[in-house]
Amino acid sequence: MRLSEVLRSELNTLFLFELEDRYTVESVFYRGDTLCVSTQVGCGIRCPFCASGKNGLIRNLTADEIFGQYELLKKKYPIRKIAVAGIGEPLMNWKNVREAFFKFKERGLKVSFYTTGFPTKHLKELLHLPHSGLTISLHATDEKLRKLLIPHGGSLKELINTLKEELPKLSKRKRNKVSLAYLLLKGVNDSERALRELAGIARELGVGITLLYYNKTFNEFRPVSPEEYEKAFLLLRSYGIRVTLSTRFRRDKLGGCGTLVVNRNAKA
Repeated sequence: MRLSEVLRSELNTLFLFELEDRYTVESVFYRGDTLCVSTQVGCGIRCPFCASGKNGLIRNLTADEIFGQYELLKKKYPIRKIAVAGIGEPLMNWKNVREAFFKFKERGLKVSFYTTGFPTKHLKELLHLPHSGLTISLHATDEKLRKLLIPHGGSLKELINTLKEELPKLSKRKRNKVSLAYLLLKGVNDSERALRELAGIARELGVGITLLYYNKTFNEFRPVSPEEYEKAFLLLRSYGIRVTLSTRFRRDKLGGCGTLVVNRNAKA
């Protein structure tokens, strides 16, 4: 594994790592202290709004390849936090992700996760690990719509039931580190009714919401306007829910949410 290319924007620095089999993976350094790492070459979830999973899953990364994204950069960048939020579904590569997690923790790094929550049997274990944050992709409050937006992310009902079962076992401090991600897509999941249903789910579970602004890629989905985004935020906040918004780093075209590009991962 070697660092093959570095790309920079005003906000983020994107790294391409070439693996021994000549596939590449990507990670992003942002906020001046956080490295977002990938866990798979490609992604089997195949969300239609996400460029990263366009070509599906190619293979899992090993624990050493996940950890190596940090290891090769640690001397040049002041990395204090790891976000397991790059290309891939971490729970679908759980054995290797878990091993890498403890390697990061041994180095004194704070580690957060971004996941669809599938498979839920691994989500149960993840919820109880000493992570620094866990964001679970919901994106819809309706089973049929979520299946459209997250085709291979499991059942919404099973996800909610798993959270209902496991969250009460956590301390309040630990529950405060869990949030539901909701990517606003214009005309798809942004109705007032859907947002009120989302608020109801978050309140019942006792967790916050991460309200994501869509980074336009190559498909038919569209972002809401800044005004609509703010209106959705205020509606959710009116329910007394903790709401986190997309930062400028996540909205950046280089390494922003959903824009890591798996089609670079073709063998030469």
